[in-house]
Amino acid sequence: MLDKLKLIEQRFAELGKLLILPETISDQAKYIKFSKEYKDLQKIIEMGNIYKNLLSNKMEALEIISDEKDSEMIEMAKLELEEVEIKIPKIEEDLKFLLIPKDPDDSKNVVVEIRAGTGGDEASIFAGDLFRMYSKYSESKNWSVNLVDSNEGTSGGFKEIIFEINGEDVYASMKFEAGVHRVQRVPQTETQGRVHTSAATVIVLPEAEEFDVEIDMQDVRIERTTSTGPGGQSVNTTYSAIKLHHEPTGIIVSCQDQKSQHKNLDKALKVLRTRLYELEVEKRRKADSAKRKSMVSSGDRSAKIRTYNYPQGRVTEHRISLTLYDLSKIINGDIQKIIDELMLAENSEILNSQD
Repeated sequence: MLDKLKLIEQRFAELGKLLILPETISDQAKYIKFSKEYKDLQKIIEMGNIYKNLLSNKMEALEIISDEKDSEMIEMAKLELEEVEIKIPKIEEDLKFLLIPKDPDDSKNVVVEIRAGTGGDEASIFAGDLFRMYSKYSESKNWSVNLVDSNEGTSGGFKEIIFEINGEDVYASMKFEAGVHRVQRVPQTETQGRVHTSAATVIVLPEAEEFDVEIDMQDVRIERTTSTGPGGQSVNTTYSAIKLHHEPTGIIVSCQDQKSQHKNLDKALKVLRTRLYELEVEKRRKADSAKRKSMVSSGDRSAKIRTYNYPQGRVTEHRISLTLYDLSKIINGDIQKIIDELMLAENSEILNSQD
């Protein structure tokens, strides 16, 4: 542990010097990268200092117990030793988790896509519920939510909705939400009172910044159309909606949320860049999974990850066999406990694979 901390201290000092170099300051990509690494290491340094102080106090107490003749001093040293020996294992455990290599995408903003699956109108309504849940959760974290594109359901909700979430370390939490979410309840359209099962797929993509992916605009065909759906007179009469066709990959991105064509183009390019980045992330994920099969954030979009059962007021997180009887709070955005448990499970899994 001390050897690892020494290496981190050396890297931390090195980053401090790199951050004030003119060539770093003038290179935005490099400066952002170094700043994020410096901030992450700072947390480890602070906890490492506490750990080293505890070890020092332990050694000092042992020396007093061994060499001191004064019985009162020996008694005080024994109490000190007892106290630090309780604290040391806990801080060692915390340091182990902090020393786990971070996903380089954890600090990124995200683009989230929710698509109604099986269940017809009820699936669209459920997709709307999930969007509201993530909006409420984002609000509690002081993150901002920006709509990119949506296709409304015939009885409410969305057949598909795409939105951005911007804030601090968004992907670190939201990546666990990717997969198939299932709901069991009596639909609003059901007259017989029977419980139906519907589903929606959630895709969470780390937002690519300009220096992550460079788009050759010669590869992109831009289609400009009038927006569809509600939004006032100008939405349906001006050519503000944007559809991008990326010829090399076949990826198509639409954005019609803004009245300004320029703003829609910016948003669409951001989503296109993110989807191209996801292709690279997927390659990396497949390479990593050859070494370690992650049970909680493998990115498998077909995996059923969570069930929301309304008759029982129950939410079941299938990846870690966690059941909570607090559905009303969870569907209203209180999902932090689930995310914390998933983070803990993944970190424990990584630690076990390192042993």
